[in-house]
Amino acid sequence: MSMVHLQDVISPFVGGQSMHPFILASLTNSVSLIGLVVIFALIKLALVPKVKNMLSQFLRAKIAYLAPQLSKLSGRVALLISSILFVMINKYMFVAPAWVMSQLQLLAQVILIVAFGFLVSSLLNIAHTIYQQQKFAKDVPIKGIVQLVKLMVFIVTTVLVVSTIVDKSPTYILSGFGAIAAVTLLVFKDTILGLVASIQIAANKLVATGDWIQVDTFGADGEVIDLGLNTVRVRNWDNTVTTIPTYALISDSFKNWRAMQESAGRRIKRNIPIDMNSVCLLTGAQIDELKAKFPALNALKLPEMCSNLTAFRMYAEYLLKQRPEINTECTCMVRELSPSYHGIPVEFYCFSKDKSWVNYEHIQANILDQMLLLLNEFELRPYQVL
Repeated sequence: MSMVHLQDVISPFVGGQSMHPFILASLTNSVSLIGLVVIFALIKLALVPKVKNMLSQFLRAKIAYLAPQLSKLSGRVALLISSILFVMINKYMFVAPAWVMSQLQLLAQVILIVAFGFLVSSLLNIAHTIYQQQKFAKDVPIKGIVQLVKLMVFIVTTVLVVSTIVDKSPTYILSGFGAIAAVTLLVFKDTILGLVASIQIAANKLVATGDWIQVDTFGADGEVIDLGLNTVRVRNWDNTVTTIPTYALISDSFKNWRAMQESAGRRIKRNIPIDMNSVCLLTGAQIDELKAKFPALNALKLPEMCSNLTAFRMYAEYLLKQRPEINTECTCMVRELSPSYHGIPVEFYCFSKDKSWVNYEHIQANILDQMLLLLNEFELRPYQVL
């Protein structure tokens, strides 16, 4: 069955025998163009609800995350179908000289290829969005891999478009890439390095979105908000954003605080330098006076030759272990460091149960305040340069 040209269908209804050929051709082209626009709109409007209903059956709580991607997908599917329809029946819809029709056919083929490339890109975005909602997505990010696949899709799309325009086989276009391989590698150097880094990061779980990392080389100290193929974006604690090349996380060293956040506590390691001239040997009366003032010292085994620094250190360690915000399952001690020109440092080494930054700093401050006030009770003085 042969198809009839649209102009032959319209002609009887508008008095085609008496109408000027140019006007009839213009009317036919206008109807064809409006028809394509209507088909595009109907496909887009009808596709979105059906896809949403289908996805909502197994993604009930996550369909809202896909709304922007589904909107793009519907437009690109509609464009693809409209392009296919135009390629198949354009010669039965439009009236124009042969050379114009050939150019329209070429344009339709190019639009069809581009629409297909964008459709694949939309499907990848939807798959990535669904993946990001999974529990394990934070530990195994795949954004870099998705970006690489999209890059390959667009390269293939570009090759097909060029081959269509010059009317040559894609293999003919690809054969010319060997001559510019060095230039291509130079242009995509960062992308290739980023790909290798992304694979290593994902395989070894070095960094995940939401991790607190510290990269001194780039002045980054904050939370990872985006882990891409070429760059990693870090929101610093002063709310600035630092962009780091992805491969820099493999080639250079950086600190990831995730292990601390997942551990039993966050380490507190602070010291107070003690003036050596304030350290003295306690007499029996002084020890009895301290025990009367601090009954907990009775349960501590003070050495026979006990200095006020030793008594302070043992009592301070006892106080640390009694604090509810300190995790006693981890290391908890008060120790003396090597003497220096600035006195004898007494270090407080323990782990806070609360690992959030603000609360952690408050706990540290409270411990140091308490220990500084306690020094005077043991007749010790902190070393202070006047």
